[in-house]
Amino acid sequence: MPFIPHTEADERRMLTSIGVTSTETLFDEIPESLRSGELTNTPSGISEMALMRLMNERAAQDTVQLSFIGAGAYEHHIPAAVWDIVGRGEFMTAYTPYQAEASQGTLQLIYEFQTMITRLTAMDVANASVYDGASALAEAMLMAIRANKKVKSRKVAVAGDLNPAYIRACDAIIRNQGLEMVTLPFDAETGLVKTGDALEDVAAIAVAYPNYFGGLPHVDTLTNEAHEKDALVIGVVNPTAMALLKPPGEWGESGADIAVGEAQPLGIPVASGGPYCGFMCCKQAIVRQMPGRIIGKTSDVDGLDGFALTLQAREQHIRRAKATSNICTNQGLLVTAATIYMSLVGDQGLRSVALASHEGLQSLIKKVTAMNGVTLRFAGPSFHEAVLETAKPASEVLAAMAARGILGGYDLGMEFESFSNCMLVNVTETKTERDLVAYAECLDAVLGGTA
Repeated sequence: MPFIPHTEADERRMLTSIGVTSTETLFDEIPESLRSGELTNTPSGISEMALMRLMNERAAQDTVQLSFIGAGAYEHHIPAAVWDIVGRGEFMTAYTPYQAEASQGTLQLIYEFQTMITRLTAMDVANASVYDGASALAEAMLMAIRANKKVKSRKVAVAGDLNPAYIRACDAIIRNQGLEMVTLPFDAETGLVKTGDALEDVAAIAVAYPNYFGGLPHVDTLTNEAHEKDALVIGVVNPTAMALLKPPGEWGESGADIAVGEAQPLGIPVASGGPYCGFMCCKQAIVRQMPGRIIGKTSDVDGLDGFALTLQAREQHIRRAKATSNICTNQGLLVTAATIYMSLVGDQGLRSVALASHEGLQSLIKKVTAMNGVTLRFAGPSFHEAVLETAKPASEVLAAMAARGILGGYDLGMEFESFSNCMLVNVTETKTERDLVAYAECLDAVLGGTA
């Protein structure tokens, strides 16, 4: 079926019937300053054969022997059954199930996703996902401003040890809506954030756990300090880590108010930058301020289970500009993958993945810090990422390692000027002891064989 079935004659008849001369006239309310103009960087069309060759060449550029890059996207083993099931037509081509009576299978799957995510995070309710972890955090900030009835400020504090890409994405989304984002600095020795007096007159604080450097902030203390100032707490968490670490719903005396994160580690491959899938949870008391779909379970007149979209009155297809959000949606295909993945691995399986990742990182740290010229940048506990500091600039070290077939980590000099000799290294359960030895040998060779 063609996606654009209308001929030019069809278009002329439609335009004539509504009294306009061209399609462009339909968009005359958009100011010229916001229009992109001519697309000068868009290449001309090519044949199908040429396109396939081009895409194969680009895909080949992603081929690498080993990758130890994390920084928000993680390579985990995905059981073959996950994408065999996801690839079925009824999942692959489905979109948001507005017609509940015709979409019971999809609705049930999303309901199970919500249930699993609330169990992982120890929160009361979850939505049916949003675009990705970064936009989930931005939505959580907007939600916190609406939900906090005690603090009328439109300021949100953000832990400086949070993923810089998330901070940039949030700034792009919230700055035009009158919100001010205050970034709290992290300690140069520990890599952990401290609040100090920064929680005065802020509606919420966003805390990462684990943080961008792989460390584990004192979330109980941060949560209690925020609540003492009447600020809401937004937890930004790694779902795999939640199989081992304290979930946001149990932080401090009363738990975080909102929890968000990236579901990519749950059965979604690292695929050249996406697509990803953000999850979002909250306490029951503020659920009406949470954007996105929420699937509820009910019973029909015969007593049989049924599933439906709930709290629709706050959504954009009903309230338009007055909706809680107009840029959130359900990443249905990736929710399907995440739900099947969690169903297959189960509680103990996810815990095993998390433990293997953590133990692998500790083994790698032990190997590389035995070399001259390699140190662990931050002390303290970590999950499956850590910052290594080398005697040479990280950009040079990583380029040399890549030439030998190993992507050795993420160059933190691209994010922090004072970290030019530091790289963020990630280990998951996909890395064997042999892989860790290969990494250490490669790094040693690049640094001049000083081990």
